[in-house]
Amino acid sequence: MTDVTLSSKNPTAVKAEALVVATAQTSDGVAVVSDQLPTDLLTQLESLAPQLGVTGARDEVRKIPAGAKLAADVLVLTGLGERAEDGTFATETLRRAAGAATRELAGLKSAAIALPASDDDEITAVTEGALLGAYAFNRYRSAGNGSGKDAAKDAKNGKDPVAAIEILTPLHKNQKAKVAAERAAIVAAAVHAARDLVNTAPNELYPATFADAAKAAAKDVKHVRVTVLDDKQLASGGYGGLTAVGQGSSRGPRLVKVAYTPAKPSAKVALVGKGITFDSGGISIKPAAGMEAMKSDMAGAAAVLSTVVAAAKLNLPVAVTGYLCLAENMPGGNAQRPADVITIYGGKTVEVLNTDAEGRIVMADGLVSAVEDGHDVVLDIATLTGAQMVALGNRTSAVMGTDEVRDEVKAAADATGELFWPMPLPEELKSNIKSKVADVANSGPRWGGMLNAGLFLKTFVGDHPWAHLDIAGPAFNDGGAHGYTPGGGTGVGVRTLLAFVEGRASAK
Repeated sequence: MTDVTLSSKNPTAVKAEALVVATAQTSDGVAVVSDQLPTDLLTQLESLAPQLGVTGARDEVRKIPAGAKLAADVLVLTGLGERAEDGTFATETLRRAAGAATRELAGLKSAAIALPASDDDEITAVTEGALLGAYAFNRYRSAGNGSGKDAAKDAKNGKDPVAAIEILTPLHKNQKAKVAAERAAIVAAAVHAARDLVNTAPNELYPATFADAAKAAAKDVKHVRVTVLDDKQLASGGYGGLTAVGQGSSRGPRLVKVAYTPAKPSAKVALVGKGITFDSGGISIKPAAGMEAMKSDMAGAAAVLSTVVAAAKLNLPVAVTGYLCLAENMPGGNAQRPADVITIYGGKTVEVLNTDAEGRIVMADGLVSAVEDGHDVVLDIATLTGAQMVALGNRTSAVMGTDEVRDEVKAAADATGELFWPMPLPEELKSNIKSKVADVANSGPRWGGMLNAGLFLKTFVGDHPWAHLDIAGPAFNDGGAHGYTPGGGTGVGVRTLLAFVEGRASAK
């Protein structure tokens, strides 16, 4: 991952391939946000803004020659939008601006960022945003079959992220600032790890190899233990959801438990992640158009794994156990059928009405197991329903569950800059998942589909403190990159889950 350091260098003197400076929208035009650049340079840049196409809008990035007054090679202007009424910028605004800039600096060896970074929150935001934007997934890119110019042309879209970043701040020697930057680096690495898993091709990432990836991620991380139940153990242990969903594939399901257990933990948190490594829909097969994005149906499990490892690396005084519910949903000859009745771990029965509503079935096994293990609170995260996107679009995730826990998740999301919106679980919708032959049906009517799925999950946690995070749209960006968010896997949920765990630590 990109190296990051704090530095007190003057922006005019820093020798880097790129110097990143912020711009803002004003009533008169554009302002360059810097108190260290020469006044005449600021005046020149602001007067030339219209000709340069610079507006100061959020996510806007413009690169221009640095000129003789700067030691850097290129000046990068990244937009913050309008200032708040008190003249400052929100931390998420700084995070996005830093990330938007570093996304454009792929292939460079060095960059210096001179955005506002005069307190711990600003340093955290700028550092985190810069590192989140400095991401690329180039595993499958080659230099092409040609040589020389042809090879370089073939590889042009596979540039590595900027190698090193200096965050310019007067607090470069402040211990709290250093800790903030170190935390930001751990958080960004966790998000990158989740993105990498989501972006991995499904012929390489299937339940068994995902379990191997969990072991590799936890290797040499203190106080973390990984246990794996394979398909035979799941069947004999009564994990009917995972067994049923995975039986249509030649590659069997897994339940992976990743447990971080520090000495004398102040709280116990369970995180349950949906890990459908590829979702064809099963016999209720999906349309071909867009099915390739279903490699991302394990984004919840990826977020859980990354969160547990990050919590351990941060030495948080909270026990965090992740339950990765891994299966491949395929329409093989042994696949589950609509009208099948399966028995979830713990004994409840489910009538399968739609084999493409498989995520909630594997999650049921994980949720019952998590509640049984006696955690203070259980969170689950899943790319669960297309209805989430209908309700909230593809950038805002949903959270529902026990009122207090739901609100706690929302507060954690707000603190990190991730977009979550609280949704209800209306009692009157329970009839939508009523089965004529079993305890519950796995699918209901189209209307309120996201809430129906949430109510299904609630069946398996009872009154236990719990929240369900539906990240179906935000987990995979099949459009253009924006802010610090790349195309493909986004790593959404990692920062929110980690902030939730940190909140539990500070609450004790």
